[in-house]
Amino acid sequence: MTAPTKPPHSSPTDTDPVSDPLLGEQSPSGATDGTIAREPSGAHLHSPVIDWFEDNARDLPWRRPEAGAWGVMVSEFMLQQTPVNRVLPVYEQWLARWPRPADLAAEAPGEAVRAWGRLGYPRRALRLHGAAVAITERHGGDVPSDHAQLLALPGIGEYTAAAVASFAYGQRHAVLDTNVRRVFARAVSGVQYPPNATTAAERRLARALLPEDEGTAARWAAASMELGALVCTARNETCHRCPIATQCAWRLAGKPEHEGPARRGQTYAGTDRQVRGKLLAVLRDAHAPVPQAVLDRVWHEPVQRARALDGLVADGLVEPLPGGLYRLPLT
Repeated sequence: MTAPTKPPHSSPTDTDPVSDPLLGEQSPSGATDGTIAREPSGAHLHSPVIDWFEDNARDLPWRRPEAGAWGVMVSEFMLQQTPVNRVLPVYEQWLARWPRPADLAAEAPGEAVRAWGRLGYPRRALRLHGAAVAITERHGGDVPSDHAQLLALPGIGEYTAAAVASFAYGQRHAVLDTNVRRVFARAVSGVQYPPNATTAAERRLARALLPEDEGTAARWAAASMELGALVCTARNETCHRCPIATQCAWRLAGKPEHEGPARRGQTYAGTDRQVRGKLLAVLRDAHAPVPQAVLDRVWHEPVQRARALDGLVADGLVEPLPGGLYRLPLT
């Protein structure tokens, strides 16, 4: 969801790379006979999408030059499964308090959980704290630019490593989030939605669509992501605003309905996630250890409440103390 500062917009010079044989599996180019299929080139897509991005990109704090690599990394952790409008205030407060990784690393991990607030999925806060500690210890407090070094940081997966390398350092990497996968599924593969989980075929397609020029590739990664966030949305897509509508394989096919496995929906009310959130809210607001009796009041069902609390302890988000007391972790 982040983007690099604007590099010079150079003309892409893609060639059509060759994919691995897809035995019995349809490739993005439509081959189904098990032969080596040539992946489609993205050269005809790059300029219109990047030009659209130049005119329509949102002005977000992590896209500004002063954000630096640390600001980009923080935004990438926070934006996972969380909308921009919820992230913005927490992001601003976080960077004001911890402008560098070393500032966060010097604090207890529980403070990261406290500052995370109600963003959800609070293990991300612990992972970001762990990454800050590793950056401080291994890299002198500077977020590394090398993709392999980024990937070696705790809590950093393939997506986040590629996103930071691309958006913060302008490197050439395939950055595949849900928005990008949906754009590629529709524009190139001609289907309404990508698979529930990222596939090897999607990764090959994303690499095939990358511009050869490094700066243009970084801009393409940000632009295709923004296109999926603002125009080619999961529902109510606005094709009349899309810069590549006339080339979109799904639109040209008449927008066929999704025929794959049912798309996963997210529920919250009544789940363990909700109970965990209520328990953490009490601990975040407390500045002293909290008795078990206080936590017992947050949820009526004792078995689910105990399971949720046990899960928080197992995940390292809550620290149990003698005497039935609990607090956010100090170590």
